[in-house]
Amino acid sequence: MRSLGAAALLLLAACSGSRGEGPAPERTTLPDEVKQTGTAFLQPETRALQEDDFANPGMLWVDRGRSLFRETIGQSKSCAACHGEDGSELDAAASHYPQVDEESGELVNLEGRINLCRTRHQGLEPLDYESDPLLALTTYVAHLSEGAPMSVDVSGAAAPYYEQGQDYFFTKRGQFNLACSQCHNEHWGEKLRGDTISQGHGNSFPAYRLEWQTLGSLHRRLSDCDAGVRAEPYPLGSDIYTAVELYLAKRAEGLPVETPGIRR
Repeated sequence: MRSLGAAALLLLAACSGSRGEGPAPERTTLPDEVKQTGTAFLQPETRALQEDDFANPGMLWVDRGRSLFRETIGQSKSCAACHGEDGSELDAAASHYPQVDEESGELVNLEGRINLCRTRHQGLEPLDYESDPLLALTTYVAHLSEGAPMSVDVSGAAAPYYEQGQDYFFTKRGQFNLACSQCHNEHWGEKLRGDTISQGHGNSFPAYRLEWQTLGSLHRRLSDCDAGVRAEPYPLGSDIYTAVELYLAKRAEGLPVETPGIRR
């Protein structure tokens, strides 16, 4: 593999001019024959950690999420009351998110759906984005879909959101003037400061990042990427990041849900 150092990224940015200048990256898609989950780019030791349910630290959030799923708060009914004690009614559900909520017409990811269930059906307040209870519930529900292929609907009401997410992925931003696609479409498999650049799929999130020493959402990872190219991140849970999540889910179509993943 060729090594793409920080200096190379800076040179790439410099050649493109200031923010938003230079030719826009070509809007290519990854052919199915080269599409690979982020797990394929891990060191063998990290991959083994992810695959071992006893060693994977993300399973702590799965366990807590399972408890919260069955918990009854005051007069509210539990999640399990509607979806089964073992979550059997949600088998493969996470593989179809984000999706448009029929009642509001807005795009929601799994975190958003959990909060809508709380406010509409349980009489509870929504949980803060990136809060530990919401991460736990999201990780548990996503883990119920482990192995299910990613398959989201980007037609009809979802189409404008998909286009918005795609625009974001191919738009240069920040002081480095880089688009997501320049790393994850054009340079995947190459080295950057000791890491192997992945194809940027989100099918393992929420994931435990060794850099964070905790579990975090895909939106947190997107925020980190924005900060990494010296761009102003959007708020976690924002509409734009949810639209990007939809685009990434479609881009990862066919890859299995692997939550909770382990990443460096």
